[in-house]
Amino acid sequence: MQVSEAEVPSGESYAYKASLIGSAHRFELTDEGLSWHISGRSGLWRYDEISAIRLSFRPVSMQQHRFRADVSHAGGGRIRILSTSWQSPALVAPQDNGFRDFIVALHARMAKAGSRATLTAGLGRTTYAAVLAFLAVLAVAMTGLLIRALMIGEFAGALFILGFAALFTWQVGGFVRRNQPQSYSFDRVPKALLP
Repeated sequence: MQVSEAEVPSGESYAYKASLIGSAHRFELTDEGLSWHISGRSGLWRYDEISAIRLSFRPVSMQQHRFRADVSHAGGGRIRILSTSWQSPALVAPQDNGFRDFIVALHARMAKAGSRATLTAGLGRTTYAAVLAFLAVLAVAMTGLLIRALMIGEFAGALFILGFAALFTWQVGGFVRRNQPQSYSFDRVPKALLP
């Protein structure tokens, strides 16, 4: 079964296929709470029972423009909502408008219900620090290689290193910038983490 953006009513429900095999993950915002159906399981979480939401930017090889929301329940349990849906073995389609509308509507319903959920964006602080440390070590190593290539007259090698560094910065820079750890409020959902 394919899930397209046209099938998703504006804001109140959302569905996506997390994998090629299996049923769609379906979510609906009802007066009682967040209703979900995932892989034969279902539940209803009242808006005031949702303890946390974490928004992040999570590109993958098949879809470089993918966003994720992790919704946690006060009694335990977590559901993941992705902005892309598997359509075929070679196509992962974005569902940008449906995802954005649903996440904004979820925040509005939670605010109206008086939720005290923890709202965070980006990677965890420890993970983000590890990513920055890795990038710093990589930058030092690439600078050393560039200096070495210039010293021995390998201008083609130096040009390759510069090109690789520019491509890497372009690809990874957006991920690092968007996933900077931060807290936000119900009325200020970070636009950088919505499609």
